[in-house]
Amino acid sequence: MGGVIAGLRRLSYIEANFFSEDAVTQIRQKLLVLYVHSPDLHSAAVAWSLYDGTGQDRSSSGDSEEPPYASVVAAMQDGWRVVQFPQQYPAYPGMEYNTSYLKYEYILEKMEEIHGG
Repeated sequence: MGGVIAGLRRLSYIEANFFSEDAVTQIRQKLLVLYVHSPDLHSAAVAWSLYDGTGQDRSSSGDSEEPPYASVVAAMQDGWRVVQFPQQYPAYPGMEYNTSYLKYEYILEKMEEIHGG
């Protein structure tokens, strides 16, 4: 019973922050788009974009040599949630060496609290 009450208290806290205009703490979304080498979640990140709804990070795509995370799993271990997996298409014979768009795009999100009035 104590776990249920604690869960309800947490839910009340979240609702208060989402729906109260006077709340000091608000929740904002950050999006991370990771392009990886293969569909494996452990595959190395080869390109990325970060969109920060908190307003705390002003970085831009391509402004660093290293991705923010080595793989999708590494981002998940830091609290990012996968919200979209890449669609898988069958490989056509003879297309193994053709270049195209980056196929393995994962979209991740992280919800963060911001403090302000």
